[in-house]
Amino acid sequence: MKKPLQLRLMGVPPIEGLEEAVRDKAVKLEKFAELMSCRVTIELLDKHKHLGRHYAVRIEVTLPGETLNVGHVRDEDVQVALRDAFDDMRRQIQDSTRRAQEEEKARTARSLGDV
Repeated sequence: MKKPLQLRLMGVPPIEGLEEAVRDKAVKLEKFAELMSCRVTIELLDKHKHLGRHYAVRIEVTLPGETLNVGHVRDEDVQVALRDAFDDMRRQIQDSTRRAQEEEKARTARSLGDV
């Protein structure tokens, strides 16, 4: 990653291993593409009368030429919300990489046309 990981906790009490888990998941994203930056926000939402407390996770990743976002993945368990958000981001990165490869193949095929 070109820039260091930015982690923002909003209203989240200290949870052992949370920062380390975020860092590990961000490093794993780099297997799929070169990341320019990664910003993760974890927010403890207001307590709901019937549903209890939920955590919301937002991730913004900047790739060369593109910014991807995953917003407000919610769950009562912060680890589950974190896992789901990073899974969504991994899929977006894979789709972006696949599109870029297909565009490159199309450009190469056009340049090899008849003269």
